[in-house]
Amino acid sequence: MKIGTKVNLILVIVFVVGLLISGTALSKVLEYKAENELSSKAVILMEIANSVRTYTNDRVQPLLMPISDTQEKFIPESIPSYSAREIFETFRKKKDYSNFLYKDATLNPTNLRDKADEFETNLVKEFIQNPASMTTSGFRTISGEKLFYTAKPFKIEQESCLRCHSIPENAPKSQLNSYGREHGFGWKLNDIVATQIIYVPAQEIFTSANRSFLLISGVLIGIFTAIIVVINLLLKKSVLQRIQKIAMVAVQVSVGDVDASFGKQDKDEIGALAEAFNRMKYSLEIALKMLGNKE
Repeated sequence: MKIGTKVNLILVIVFVVGLLISGTALSKVLEYKAENELSSKAVILMEIANSVRTYTNDRVQPLLMPISDTQEKFIPESIPSYSAREIFETFRKKKDYSNFLYKDATLNPTNLRDKADEFETNLVKEFIQNPASMTTSGFRTISGEKLFYTAKPFKIEQESCLRCHSIPENAPKSQLNSYGREHGFGWKLNDIVATQIIYVPAQEIFTSANRSFLLISGVLIGIFTAIIVVINLLLKKSVLQRIQKIAMVAVQVSVGDVDASFGKQDKDEIGALAEAFNRMKYSLEIALKMLGNKE
């Protein structure tokens, strides 16, 4: 195997191994970055929803609940969960956010649109089994779309909530007229009854991460290809051609052509080799002359 082939083979092996290691590391970094971006979006939306809930609970509910007691039709805007959900639905009307989802996924909700599905039910059960857990996140697919979710346990921490959810007899009549007596009761203080969950579309962000990965990989391959070309040119000009010339002159001298010359050489290792061959040639000439004189 020629020197150039050996060098290229070694370079290719080093590059492939390096590309595999760096590619794996880069993929993990981009995936981590994408997940952090998704998580940041979900946390911001969660905080906005909780701000709406707090405002409704502290400012709106005290004004509307007394009215609900005197009317036949329940006023759902007095309920923090309803307000947060409706405002989020308004937010979703913008095209860029139409695939974002917010839900107070409840095991036994008053409004059945808040009913937890099987996946969300399992999340609530996990929070019940591990009450110290403050949040969980991950991925799930809904209607063929990959979504990132962030979920928090929803615990009954205010006794005011129990008025509408303890027993039907304590609930406003307008609530019973609107939602009936079958759902949303039996809640107790400090019980975890739901999970507050935000779904964020993940496909676009991961597609962008994949594009970045392919772009960076392409740049690395391009740089490596350029390095191989440059190394081959330098190797050919600075090493291989000069060694071939030295070998050619050595062959000429070996068949008796003592006038063959290595020419001017650079002061490097190959130049030192050529000088050594020159000294050997001169020594050979002197030896031949001495043999000729003896004859």
